[in-house]
Amino acid sequence: MLKPLALTLSAALLSSTTTAATPEQQMMAAANKVSEARLRADVAKLVGFGTRHTLSSQTDPRRGIGASVRWAEAELKALGLQTLQTCDTVTGRRVPQPTRVCNAVGIQRGTERPNDVVIITGHIDSRVTDVMDFTSDAPGANDDGSGTVAVLEAARALRGGKFGGTIVYGVLSGEEQGLLGGKILSDYAKAQGWNVVANLNNDIIGNSCGSDRVCDVRTVRVFSEGPRWQGREALAASQRSLGGENDSPSRNISRFLDRLAERLPQIGLDVRQVWRNDRFGRGGDHTEFLNAGFPAVRFSVAVEDYDHQHQDLRTENGRKFGDTIDEMDFPYLAKVTRLNVAALVAIANAPPPPAPVAQGAVSTDTTVNWAPLAGVPAYKVHWRRTDENNWTKSSTAVSDVVVTNEAPPAGASANPNRPSNTATMGRVEGAQKQSVLKGIRVDDWVFGVSSVSKDGWESPVASAVPGGAFKPYVAPETK
Repeated sequence: MLKPLALTLSAALLSSTTTAATPEQQMMAAANKVSEARLRADVAKLVGFGTRHTLSSQTDPRRGIGASVRWAEAELKALGLQTLQTCDTVTGRRVPQPTRVCNAVGIQRGTERPNDVVIITGHIDSRVTDVMDFTSDAPGANDDGSGTVAVLEAARALRGGKFGGTIVYGVLSGEEQGLLGGKILSDYAKAQGWNVVANLNNDIIGNSCGSDRVCDVRTVRVFSEGPRWQGREALAASQRSLGGENDSPSRNISRFLDRLAERLPQIGLDVRQVWRNDRFGRGGDHTEFLNAGFPAVRFSVAVEDYDHQHQDLRTENGRKFGDTIDEMDFPYLAKVTRLNVAALVAIANAPPPPAPVAQGAVSTDTTVNWAPLAGVPAYKVHWRRTDENNWTKSSTAVSDVVVTNEAPPAGASANPNRPSNTATMGRVEGAQKQSVLKGIRVDDWVFGVSSVSKDGWESPVASAVPGGAFKPYVAPETK
C-alpha cells in the first residue's frame, strides 16, 4: 500500500512543474541577464571616487566613502527596491575617533514568506598598504569593488522578479576597519526578526590569475565554517557525542552551492569548497553574520593576486602594485555573479529547511523527526557516510511517504522481515514528521532534511546534528 501512494504523490508533485519552466531554466534565465559591460562600468565608477576608505570624507560629493555609499543606494533605489542606510557610530582599534559607518541596503520583499531572507553582500570600502591611510588613492577595484558590483548587478538581473522569500542586497562599509558593516547589517537583521536562510558574501571575486601568474578561470572558492561558532560552548558536549563537526548550516550552504554549479554547467564554474571560515588567518563580513547565528559563506577567487590588493599604487623594479581595474577579469567576474544570481533565485524560491533530529542508537534502523513548516508540501531525507564530502543518498520528495532505494551494505544480508529499501514517513505526536530508514544504522551515516515547494524548489539540507538548524542556536531551558 505504501509504495503506490508514494508514486502517486510523487507524480502529483512533479505535475505541478510541467506547465512552467523548470527551476534550472528559471535560474539560467535570471543569470543570463548579468552584463559584463555593466560590471565593468560600475567598477570604473567606484574607482572614480578616488578612495572609499571608511575614514575618508562622508560629505564630499565626488570623493570618499560617503559619495560612494550614496551612489550605491541610488542605484538600488532606481531599480524600484525599498532602500535604506543601516548605520552605527563606532570606535575601535582601526577607528580611533567616533565615526558613523553606513551600509546601502535594498530589499526585494517576498510574496509568500517575506520574513525568510537571503542576503547578498559585498563591501564598498577600500584601503592601501597602511590600513589607517584614508587620504591616498585606493581604487579598490577587485577588493572589493568586484563584490559590490556583483550585488548591484544581481539586483538588476532580478529586477521585477517575484520570489516566495525576500532578497536583501547589502553594500557594506567598514570591512577593512574590522568587519563593521557586516555587524551593522546582521544586527539590523536580528532586530527585524528576519529568518536569514543564508548570507552570500562576495569579497574579491574579480580576477583569475595570481601574483605568481597561476590562473584559474573555471573555479570559485566558497569558504564555510565547520562547527557553528554561535552557541559553540553549549553545543560542544552534544557534538562530541552525536556529531556535527562538518555539518553547520554554512557548510550545507557550501554543499548546496557546489551542487548548484553542477546543475548549471552553462555558467562554466566549479565550486571549490574550502572548509574553513575564511582564508588562512584572514576574515570577511560573513563572519559577523555567523557570529549572529545566521548561515553565511564567502565567495572568493580561485587564485588571489596579492600584488593587487591592500597595496599602495606604485611600481618597484618593473613590478606593478595596486588594486586597479586593468588587473581584473570581467568575464570571470560575470560568471561568479551569475552563480550568485542563480543561488538567490533558488534560495528565495525554496521554503526554508526544517530542523531535523536523528535517533537510532543500538538499533538497526534510523529515525529522523522534524516539525513540519507552514505551507511546505514536501520534504526530502538525505544521508551520507560520515567521511563523504557531499550528500550521496536521498529520498523521493513526497509529502507522506518516502521511498529510499537504499541497498544493504556490501557483504551484509537483508532481513527478509524488514526490507532495507524503504523508509516510511508520517505524522507522529506533536505534529511531527517522521522518517524511519530501515536497515540504515545511525552510527555510520549523517542525516539531513530539505524542504521542497509545490513548484519543485528545494532548500539547502539541514543536518540532523546538534547545531544543524538554520536558526541562531538557543540553549534549551533548564528546569
